[in-house]
Amino acid sequence: MSSADFLIQGIIRAFELIFSLNPYILSITGVSIKVSGTATILATFTAILLAFAISFLNFRGKQALVTLINTGMGLPPVFVGLFVFLMIVPVGPLGFLDIVYTREAMILAQYILITPIITGICLASIKAVPQSIIETVHTLGGTQKDAVIETLKEARFGMITAILAGFGRALAEVGAILIVGGNIAYTGSVGGIGEGLSKTRTLTTAITSETSKGDISTSIALGIILISLVLSVNILANYFQRTD
Repeated sequence: MSSADFLIQGIIRAFELIFSLNPYILSITGVSIKVSGTATILATFTAILLAFAISFLNFRGKQALVTLINTGMGLPPVFVGLFVFLMIVPVGPLGFLDIVYTREAMILAQYILITPIITGICLASIKAVPQSIIETVHTLGGTQKDAVIETLKEARFGMITAILAGFGRALAEVGAILIVGGNIAYTGSVGGIGEGLSKTRTLTTAITSETSKGDISTSIALGIILISLVLSVNILANYFQRTD
């Protein structure tokens, strides 16, 4: 069999797995979306609060917080994974939570990773709002609360872009969640491909394990789903950037 035939057969088999709604493929996709989605929702609440506090409030340590956020935007995922793992192991400070090798641990790792990213982009969106708009609100007798609401309206598309960027980053993450989640699938054959349903296995971590086992068709199927999700998120982000 030539390399071209091998690749073509792998792609054909990959689409068969996708369109047949293979349980293993679906379970992995579901875990990825649930973990990344939950982490993004939690990170969004935190990021918006931080962004508005930094933009409209004066408090001690404000500049240090901005520096911390900027530093966090470039955190190596494996370092975050190692940090979270050391915190949640039984002998760690958070060992009592008993969440090592669980989805909750993966959510925590992704939350730490993407919160600075969403916060940083939200801050940039708020700063991009013309000062004249805020001055007009005050000139017309508006309160600080009115100014904040108007700023939120003006920066909303940039903030939506920030959320989508965070979600896309979480979907593509592999290092941190591999360390804290363990890439676990339940034992037993499902769908005739010799694997069980996913416990903590995501699209990215499953691709690494399936490729190492030589199951190229499953890897391609997972890759197609992953790139489709990330591409959809990027298309939405670009749409809101143009709208803004």
